[in-house]
Amino acid sequence: MTSPEASNGRLPAAFLQTGSASFTEFIGAHAPHLIPGMRAVPGGAPVDAPHGTTILAIQYSGGVLLAGDRRATMGNLIANHTMQKVFTTDEYSAAGIAGAAGIAIELVRLFQVELEHYEKIEGTLLSLEGKANRLASMIRGNLGMAMQGLSAVPLFAGYDLATDRGRIFSYDVTGGCYEEADHHSVGSGSLFARGALKKLWRAGLTREDAVRVAVEALYDAADDDSATGGPDLGRRIWPTVALLDAEGSRFVSAEQLEQVVTAVVAQRREEADPR
Repeated sequence: MTSPEASNGRLPAAFLQTGSASFTEFIGAHAPHLIPGMRAVPGGAPVDAPHGTTILAIQYSGGVLLAGDRRATMGNLIANHTMQKVFTTDEYSAAGIAGAAGIAIELVRLFQVELEHYEKIEGTLLSLEGKANRLASMIRGNLGMAMQGLSAVPLFAGYDLATDRGRIFSYDVTGGCYEEADHHSVGSGSLFARGALKKLWRAGLTREDAVRVAVEALYDAADDDSATGGPDLGRRIWPTVALLDAEGSRFVSAEQLEQVVTAVVAQRREEADPR
């Protein structure tokens, strides 16, 4: 934003007005062209852009995890082998992206700032339901682009400090927000991941067991969905797994994931051995 005041070394008037705790509302009022959903997309042929694929969430005893494969596709091409699709959004929450990758990543980055802005203005964290609803309103604002094939449909999960448990929220392209029980998956491989989750999930899963279940579900998704990246032992590319519980949000280390992936692949090879 520029203004005569800014050129004189003074802050623009917009920064000196009392506004709401929403950073998105502030940007929408003073620089709407910076909001992803408010940009005009030329009509005609659909835009061919990289798309993220399979994301899943699993509740475990005392928390919830969010995991995703690393592949981005553009039509029949693999656009990226190492895309990061899971992002921590604040101290106790994370979002995974599926759909048009560029739009989805920009949406999540803006959501991260939204939560940080709220915390600084209000002096406290937004409730988990409040975070889920804020993300829903941002997805709703992207509906115009979604109607032109650039949809962004994240999966949101977090640790609820009020109830001491992990919770999962899914969305549709219109911004509809739905709380999911136990586990959920979105993206092109979600049908196969959900099948695996139904078989492997059980109440009271430990954190370590939940990571194993996530890797197995992504393995099954990659087995039947070409847009989902499978375990890549040769290039040491592992899924991204974020843990969310009373200890806060953090990622599982590459070393830990390598051990889990190696064990899963070894078991699958043993089960497939015809001898």
